Amino acid sequence: MSEERQDAAATLPEDEAPAIRAVMMPRDTNALGTIFGGVILSQIDLAAAVEAHRYWPGRVVTVAMDKVEFTQPVWVGDLVSLFTSTERLGRTSIQVKVRVWSQRHFGGGEAIAVTEALVTMVAVDEEMKPAEIPRPEA
Repeated sequence: MSEERQDAAATLPEDEAPAIRAVMMPRDTNALGTIFGGVILSQIDLAAAVEAHRYWPGRVVTVAMDKVEFTQPVWVGDLVSLFTSTERLGRTSIQVKVRVWSQRHFGGGEAIAVTEALVTMVAVDEEMKPAEIPRPEA
């Protein structure tokens, strides 16, 4: 096992709460028996929207998902936790870093960093046009 793989095993971040959590079910698997990457991408999209809503109470849309890297498989029964942080707040956009951890159901609850992504969300108005995000007060 490489050092990178060994370093992936750790504990969940203790200083922050996950944006969302989900238990992976048999319906989420691919032909290899691991969780389908599209399921994880969907969860990443939802978590990024949760983070974006900290700055914009209205609708947000996903315009880009960059630098998605799957480093470990996710298995049926794993509890997936998605942690978010705002990387950049633009005039109409919010760039969110999403880190995905999996707690192994059949591995004694071991936590593994499995995926990371950078997601760009755009605030939109009722007409689905980009909306200016008010700046947080200092």
